[in-house]
Amino acid sequence: MRGAALAGAGILLHQREVWAGRTARARVLLQGATIYDGTGRRSVTGDVAVEGERIIGLGRRLPAQGAEIIDLRGLALAPGFIDIHSHTDRVLLANPRAEAKVRQGVTTEIAGQDGSSVADLPGFMAQLEAAPAAVNWASMVGAGSIRERVIGNDDRPPTADELQRMAAEVRAALQAGAVGLSSGLEYTPGGFARIDELIALAAPLRGTGLPYATHMRNEDDELLASIEEAIAVARRAGVPLQISHLKVQGGRNWWKTETVIALIEQAARQGTDVMFDRYPYIAYQTGLANMFPLWARDGGNEEFLKRLDDPTSAARIEAYVRDKVDELGSWDAVMVTSTSEAAGFARGQQLGTLTKARRVEPYALLLEITRLDQNRSGMVGFGMSEETTEPILAHPLCMICSDGGARASATGSTHPRSYGTFPRVLGHYVRERKLMPLETAIHKMTLMPARRVKLAGRGVIQVGAFADLVAFDPQSVRDTATFDAPHQYPAGIPHVWVNGVQVVRDGEHTDAKPGRVLRASYSA
Repeated sequence: MRGAALAGAGILLHQREVWAGRTARARVLLQGATIYDGTGRRSVTGDVAVEGERIIGLGRRLPAQGAEIIDLRGLALAPGFIDIHSHTDRVLLANPRAEAKVRQGVTTEIAGQDGSSVADLPGFMAQLEAAPAAVNWASMVGAGSIRERVIGNDDRPPTADELQRMAAEVRAALQAGAVGLSSGLEYTPGGFARIDELIALAAPLRGTGLPYATHMRNEDDELLASIEEAIAVARRAGVPLQISHLKVQGGRNWWKTETVIALIEQAARQGTDVMFDRYPYIAYQTGLANMFPLWARDGGNEEFLKRLDDPTSAARIEAYVRDKVDELGSWDAVMVTSTSEAAGFARGQQLGTLTKARRVEPYALLLEITRLDQNRSGMVGFGMSEETTEPILAHPLCMICSDGGARASATGSTHPRSYGTFPRVLGHYVRERKLMPLETAIHKMTLMPARRVKLAGRGVIQVGAFADLVAFDPQSVRDTATFDAPHQYPAGIPHVWVNGVQVVRDGEHTDAKPGRVLRASYSA
């Protein structure tokens, strides 16, 4: 090897060249970049040599014989961003270009979140390997999906035999390469699981270092109890804990932010391997069904819709919804996103404003949309504040996630996070708000999540690592997607490489699809 070994996790040495071998020759030479290696260390200026899917050289002025030279002077070069909580699952079969994500610099999606994953994980992996996408893809296994297959949508505990079958499915998914177990405890049927069931399903993770990732049971009035439950599951199962999209929802709960962080820090001091992720917005996205109580959704949509008209349950459901709206602040805090054509009039509309336009009572309008869509509409809820968001994003245990899926179509209404998450952190929170140093933000998007889900050779710029790379302009990178116009690609990200292949060149998609199905790398 020419030069010296890389220090630590692979930071570029200031005065030396490092090569994979004496005869190494670059196919692509990225020259003059300000390099952030993903470890959280400060940047250095230099060149990166790529051959095939790997980084083969780092140095101040690497030889360029026979290489395609790309001038990156004035640009930052970072490892490709890893979306630790993504909802890019089956969509990659229909949309392999994954434009909304890869144009943000995302090169790896971690799917199977909130307790929901594809039913046949090995089969889906084989499909993606046969028809690759523009981004890499890995998946957790969803506890809710397993529960639905074994038990159905009923609110009851599993039998001993059912619990064994469910745990066996988790083990099989891990053997296939799943990168953790996820739960979605505000959704059906995952929310019907009690703590002993969650512990039993998380137990197969023991010894792998892979996390139990949870969309907790509650993120507003009962948030503190939900955090305590999540910690208890991880402790009793003996596994790491990843709290998904940590938030403090509803104005009357914002005071809990410091307590939330204190609870997590205390658990970490006491030996629990706990981390969390968050997207950089003050609004969340979910199903409109989450405006209604979980108990009302027992048995599936047909039973739920009956309860809306049942005198014994209708009043209780209405009282719950009105309290939920009070927590959010107003009916305009609820914006309808995805709908069927039957409820298309509501798409992209805030319920309070739409109520006035249609001259109907707000709760009655909500029921109308719910019935027309058979309880399958989506929503955005404006439930957080910048004062509660910033300390979560900046915390050393926090990674950056989108909680959104890859898109290429500018149809329908959606959350802007699917298009703008990572550039929003870099532009708004790093450059404008100065919430954290740029190298810290990049670490939260790269090596930190790669380590969390055991993706060897990802999330770092070092010789031998996979050439998942993003070049961006720190002075101009920004999100352009908004809640009113969400289908907008970001600015200031001209180049993206996935496994050494350029997928975004000069801001345009090259139609390359070099993504791979990734599997966790660990020793059980």
